[in-house]
Amino acid sequence: MPESPVLTPKIHLLPDLLISQIAAGEVVERPASVLKELLENALDAGSTSIHIQLEEGGVKLIRVSDDGGGIARDELLLALTRHATSKIASLDDLERVATLGFRGEALASVAAVARVTLTSREAAPSADSTHAWRLNAGPGAAPEPAALAAGTLVEVRDLYYNTPARRKFLKSEATEFAHCAEAVKRIALAHPDVAFTLSHKGRVSLHLPRGDARSRAGAILGDDFLAGSRALDTGTIGAMGGHAENGQRGQGGSGLRVFGHCALPAHSRARGDAQYCYVNGRFVRDKLLGHALREAYQDLLHGSRFPAYCIFLEVDPSSVDVNVHPAKTEVRFRDGRAVHQFVFHAVQRTLSASLASEPDASSARAETAARPSFGHWAPRQESLRVEEPAAAAYLAFAHLAHSTPSTPGTFTALPAVPAHGEAPPLGYALAQLHGVYILAQNAQGLIVVDMHAAHERILYEKLKNALDTRQVATQALLIPAIFNAEALDVAAAEEHLEALHDLGFDLAPIGPAQLAVRAVPALLQAADPADLARSLLAELREHGITQLMAARRNELLATMACHGAVRARRLLSIPEMNALLRQMEETERADQCNHGRPTWTQVSMDELDRLFQRGR
Repeated sequence: MPESPVLTPKIHLLPDLLISQIAAGEVVERPASVLKELLENALDAGSTSIHIQLEEGGVKLIRVSDDGGGIARDELLLALTRHATSKIASLDDLERVATLGFRGEALASVAAVARVTLTSREAAPSADSTHAWRLNAGPGAAPEPAALAAGTLVEVRDLYYNTPARRKFLKSEATEFAHCAEAVKRIALAHPDVAFTLSHKGRVSLHLPRGDARSRAGAILGDDFLAGSRALDTGTIGAMGGHAENGQRGQGGSGLRVFGHCALPAHSRARGDAQYCYVNGRFVRDKLLGHALREAYQDLLHGSRFPAYCIFLEVDPSSVDVNVHPAKTEVRFRDGRAVHQFVFHAVQRTLSASLASEPDASSARAETAARPSFGHWAPRQESLRVEEPAAAAYLAFAHLAHSTPSTPGTFTALPAVPAHGEAPPLGYALAQLHGVYILAQNAQGLIVVDMHAAHERILYEKLKNALDTRQVATQALLIPAIFNAEALDVAAAEEHLEALHDLGFDLAPIGPAQLAVRAVPALLQAADPADLARSLLAELREHGITQLMAARRNELLATMACHGAVRARRLLSIPEMNALLRQMEETERADQCNHGRPTWTQVSMDELDRLFQRGR
């Protein structure tokens, strides 16, 4: 018998409620998603104060009240209808979206999976604005009079009451509340001129009064973040076809501006939970911007640590597409490369600058503000008065020798300078503490230097420059360093012989399981040749030479510099200490070692006077 044909279901239109529930699956992921949409609507309405009340982490109740422009009586029902919005009217509006919300889907999607009540009083005088109006979402609903001073009140109760399967995917009450609090913080960071109050179970958990961007960042991210970060505010000219100067958009509106705060590597975190990135006031998770920021921290932060930052990017709305995902956390740039390079160079320059050159001096701690500037220091009008026994050091080591140390841990000094020469930023060495720290004196007070970390940064920068210019000086070993190696290491050494030579190594097999190091980079002659070779071969085996010389090159050089830096407990003479200080002053990014740790700190005379209660 012939097989009976398979019956194919007929194509039909879905019910409106099911359509809204499907859309809600994209927009309403959890209570925090609902809260985000309601807050964006409140901000688009011009609110200056927003109050949020939650119950059971937002599952039982989300109540958001604002003092914005409100909604007219005749528009309340329309506000709960899919694809109804006041924010765009044409394709041109969609391509230049300047509001946080614009799809006209949020309230309708929420109303499809929760019990929604909308109460509003229009700010503009009209016959219907003498009192507020309330609308309970549902079939046959009609506005009814209500009491409300001004603005809009949205109540969302019993989230997912009609889709219990979705409700089972929600986490605990504490977890959902934490996500809601984070959503409030993300939005509040970008709108410091708006007051936010968040309550849970009748108890206020977060109150953010109106203020400026700096005070808002301190209230949310903490004063430690501000103290350990650098302010950023950079504008550019014509990167997107427009003009911007002094951090302001040009007349064409198509310039670029990036501002905010970048935490120093010493304040990095084990997780990437302190990274806030905004485009035109909208919190985003953009791969392009994330990559630019990671690259900016590349030379300062190695390993598994994550930088902390709060970055705001302003671009012409027509140069960025925010209509990529219903959650509106993804964007696409018209000229992504220009944006990437602009953000990368702006953040990199900010992180590379001296702490003392921070324009907003009040943003740093007292000891940070007291730090002297690095770079090409010049004598000032007043000379620093020096007492013995440091006078000899002042005279003999005011200039840095540019030559590479001739022996391990040795720093060569140039001839003496006039007796009345001005002290350099890091001053002159006084002593060494436990073979680990260098103590120096400058005009502001006491300098404490971690000599290993500082030398590590110096070697790292020199290695980078030498490799970039293909001028890696090598040092032949009088006696080759022979060590046992695995067969894979021997094979890697033979395969990448030329690449190893470019890095300054002469490494050759002398047996089936033995390698000999005959030469090493001159900058690393103090390191153990066998250890250097093993770490290098391990990287080559795991990543290959192509990836190693590109993405992981700097991490390898940082490891090499760490092996080659002067070790703790190694006693240095006063001339060696001073030469190390001078090299630090001429080295870029000398404030941090290759792993993000600080290399030095300043203890001012005022701090010492307070410590010993002088003048009381």
